[in-house]
Amino acid sequence: MKHPSPIVAILVAAAAAFLGGCVTHIGTDVTQNPPPSEKFAAFNHFEMAKITLVPPYAGQGSNERAMAKIQENVSLKMDPVLARWNAAGAAASPVRTLVITPVVTEIKFISGGSRFWAGALAGSSAVILTATITDKESGQVVAKPLFFSRAAAMGGAWTFGTTDNLMLGRIGDRLTDYLLANYEAAVGGPTGKEPEKK
Repeated sequence: MKHPSPIVAILVAAAAAFLGGCVTHIGTDVTQNPPPSEKFAAFNHFEMAKITLVPPYAGQGSNERAMAKIQENVSLKMDPVLARWNAAGAAASPVRTLVITPVVTEIKFISGGSRFWAGALAGSSAVILTATITDKESGQVVAKPLFFSRAAAMGGAWTFGTTDNLMLGRIGDRLTDYLLANYEAAVGGPTGKEPEKK
């Protein structure tokens, strides 16, 4: 059996130590978001801010690229929906505006390059996104749902990062699904955290 050269072994060990030192546990115990205080159809104008990324995650290349991908997924689904909702309420008076402000509060995204070189040693990818949903005229918070998604380390390694990228699609879907589900009725929705098995 051929053993890896000492230099390769040292590089792999160093990469594992570095990536291990960067690991931050990202998770939540919350499985269900409560219903908003009003159904979203009670409003006739809708504004959605671009997703932002908070420190210390902001400014890190892989995290910024991940956030851009989440934004792309959300915009693809919600831009036409918001245009339709705004058109339906264009003549309504008084104006009631619902403002949706999504923020990535925690993220660890393992890029394809990191998966190629470190595989499962790079750890799992995970992301938490919150959305503050506000009545613009009154300033009242209507809802503040939280969404969670994760890609396991081994799955990321076997797929060379495919599952890490799919995680970004899932977190966007969880936000958009919540917004759509609560338009006609205030029902809340899942965070994406799986209930603990008993």
